[in-house]
Amino acid sequence: MAYNMRKDTEFEGVLRYFDEDGDGKVSPSELRHRLSMMGGEILLKEAEMAIEALDSDGDGFLSLEDFIVLMEEGGEEEKLKDLRDAFQMYDTEKCGFITPKSLKKMLKKMGESKSINECEVMINKFDLNGDGVLSFEEFRVMMQ
Repeated sequence: MAYNMRKDTEFEGVLRYFDEDGDGKVSPSELRHRLSMMGGEILLKEAEMAIEALDSDGDGFLSLEDFIVLMEEGGEEEKLKDLRDAFQMYDTEKCGFITPKSLKKMLKKMGESKSINECEVMINKFDLNGDGVLSFEEFRVMMQ
């Protein structure tokens, strides 16, 4: 419960940043203005379309609830992208799997020396289907 409350407080801070008039909602012009201040130019019509796509109650504004949905969905996509990038770093053989050999190679780059046997043991801990390599799904489970 404390985690969700802290997270909601963070989202409220983001909402307050975009909500220039303090009415608790973000209008298309507020969204456009704040995004331009952050270096992202969009047309008012584009801001209206973005809000329309995310507006859960149809009032033409983004509420805190809409922001939470937006931020959580974006956060999940970003986490997944980061995980894919990390997985690809370990997949030095570019075969779609992390093998003991590729794990050994990546660990060596990071200054950690492990034998092939030690890498096999590390992989076996998270190798759900027993094929001796880590797929992206197995890697994702390991990282959670």
